[in-house]
Order: sequence, then structure tokens, then C-alpha cells
Amino acid sequence: MQLAIASDHAGYPLKAALVPWLEAAGHDVLDLGTNGTASVDYPDFGRALAEAVASGRAERGIAVCGSGIGISIAVNRHPALRCARVDDPLSATLARQHNDANAVAFGARLIGEEMARAILTAFLSAEFEGGRHQHRVDKLGAPQETLA
Repeated sequence: MQLAIASDHAGYPLKAALVPWLEAAGHDVLDLGTNGTASVDYPDFGRALAEAVASGRAERGIAVCGSGIGISIAVNRHPALRCARVDDPLSATLARQHNDANAVAFGARLIGEEMARAILTAFLSAEFEGGRHQHRVDKLGAPQETLA
């Protein structure tokens, strides 16, 4: 699978550990930075991730910052993205199955490398169930005035 991954400075050490693991699992990884622990602004990296997924350069996105909150907000500003901030494999699975999430975010200061791998394994192996969930997902990309 073609994946895009991005982080801010707080998420960099975890991102740096995950990239070779994802590649060893057979994924093509587009690393959008940052590339160190010098302070950077997470919205810039969230935007880059969103653009990579929305354009088709990546099938799914992985966003990492200190808490996972800021970068998930940045990613979700793009109307084509459905980024779920998760802390566990079940949430990651449900994000795919029920919400057709095309990106996942987590906090490097809140979870360890082992949990991040478990989350990604669940996220990357789960499929959208469609059915009763489809019309809800359709509403996520609709202009607010059309929602009812």
C-alpha cells in the first residue's frame, strides 16, 4: 500500500521508528517530514499529508504529533480527508469500518512504538463496511448547508 506519513517535531522520533517498520512490511512510504526535533508547525505537515492523500499520491495517511490532536485537526481541514485520532487498535479498526477513515493520527507523547504498530496494523488491514455507514460518510464531504 502507498502510505504518506508526516509529523511535527514531537512526533518525529516515533515517525522515524515507524517508517522502516512500514517499509519492511511491504508498504511504499512517502515521508513528508519533519526530519528532526527542531520546532516546526504541525499545520504545515498536516496539510502536506492531506494533499498527498487527496491527490492520490498515497492511499492512506499517518499523522503524528505530541498529542495527535493538532495534526488531526490540520489534516481534517481538507474536505477529502477523514482523519481519525486514535489511541488503540479497536478505534483504528472502527474508524476504517464505520467512517472510511483515510488517515489516522496519534500522539507520540501518549502511546509507545508497540501501540503505534498495533494501531497501524489494525488501521491498514480494516476495510470500510459501506452499507448503513455510506450515507453518513457521504455527509462528511457535503457542504454544511446540505446536511439534514
